[in-house]
Amino acid sequence: MMIKNICCIGAGYVGGPTMAVIAQKCPHIKVTVVDLNQDRINAWNDSDLSKLPVYEPGLDKVVEEARGRNLFFSTDVDQAIDEAEMIFISVNTPTKTYGVGKGMAADLKYIELCARQIARVAKNDKIVVEKSTLPVRTAQAIKDILDHTGNSVNFQILSNPEFLAEGTAIEDLFSPDRVLIGGDTSSEGQKAIESLVAVYANWVSRDKILTTNVWSSELSKLTANAFLAQRVSSINAMSELCEKTGADVSEVAKAIGMDSRIGSKFLKASVGFGGSCFQKDILNLVYIAKSYGLNEVADYWEQVIIMNDHQKRRFSKNIISTLYNTVSGKKIAFLGWAFKKDTNDTRESAAIYVADDLISEQALVAVYDPQVQETQILSDLNYLESRTEMENKKYIHVASNPYVAVENSHAIAILTEWDEFKDYDWQKIYDSMLKPAFIFDGRNLLNKEQLENIGFVYQSIGS
Repeated sequence: MMIKNICCIGAGYVGGPTMAVIAQKCPHIKVTVVDLNQDRINAWNDSDLSKLPVYEPGLDKVVEEARGRNLFFSTDVDQAIDEAEMIFISVNTPTKTYGVGKGMAADLKYIELCARQIARVAKNDKIVVEKSTLPVRTAQAIKDILDHTGNSVNFQILSNPEFLAEGTAIEDLFSPDRVLIGGDTSSEGQKAIESLVAVYANWVSRDKILTTNVWSSELSKLTANAFLAQRVSSINAMSELCEKTGADVSEVAKAIGMDSRIGSKFLKASVGFGGSCFQKDILNLVYIAKSYGLNEVADYWEQVIIMNDHQKRRFSKNIISTLYNTVSGKKIAFLGWAFKKDTNDTRESAAIYVADDLISEQALVAVYDPQVQETQILSDLNYLESRTEMENKKYIHVASNPYVAVENSHAIAILTEWDEFKDYDWQKIYDSMLKPAFIFDGRNLLNKEQLENIGFVYQSIGS
């Protein structure tokens, strides 16, 4: 099938950037991104590119080039489905908060709603592409819904998981390590696979486009994130041992990273990983393993999450113990709220849980993040339901600039590795703080010697 029209349902962190790049690289294909959230679509269409709902370096230039030419953002889902030969499903698949599988299984209600809407609207054959991270064999559920519409439309289901790292998503889309496409082994399935291969081949070398059966593709996404998260938890486990023994975790990471069998990536000790994928995907993997009675497999992967939670709690406990076992009424300044630099995504950010712990001890938390707004910070805390929204507002303040955030604070906690933090006037910051002035560097970002020479009491992870 020659693809002339693509529809993507979901205008979030995956759908928006991915479709923008496809539109830029394939000017002969009309790409329409649809979402029921009118405010989000308005932001994607805003003439002020700084107001795009997703912050990714380079995304604004891609959108500027393609938007209005062959890239469109709309809330008219039915029309986009009707026009498209290929439909990407890129909606949220959060961890279930209710019922069977609560706290582990992926909630597929949005996926099912998409499938039912496609089934209702479609009048001709469609290729439906899973872009959201999904449990193994979700494609079968989608196909069951689509194949029982009674309208004689033929559907092919493909799995095309994203492997984007937020903060470098545009670079990852331009030059991917690999593009993975899974589909049915039938001749019709292979033709569908080739249709999607042909789209990516406009800018990706075919030797980097890997085709598999649909089940292998779905499981590969979960496995990739589990392996990456495992490395983070492994080095964080060693960071605690380093602190007790006098070793330096950065030196240990460098030494083992030079082993070609191990490699240097994802060996940076920190306050813990966050983001929309790692925790959700591992919990999903744990749930799948348990559902097949593979309890040892489930226990193995669940320990990655347990270690990550421990690292976040350990960080907040250390702040409390260092500040003479009480932070009640004390101002703690947070530099960073996003789960990593170069993104405005805060999902599962370590900052949320550290702030929650400190507020439970009646600390006053002042936050500055270059890209995260006050409404999002309050929403993140309210989601935990540890206290009322009014109580959260009593204890948290979001500052418009870093120097306001740190003024008269007892301590600073670095929660995101924004590069700009390294270039601040740290003498000015020290002069504005109460003494002793503490820095708790949860990202091992700053220069210890420089800060100690100024007068700070500096603590980092793993040394």
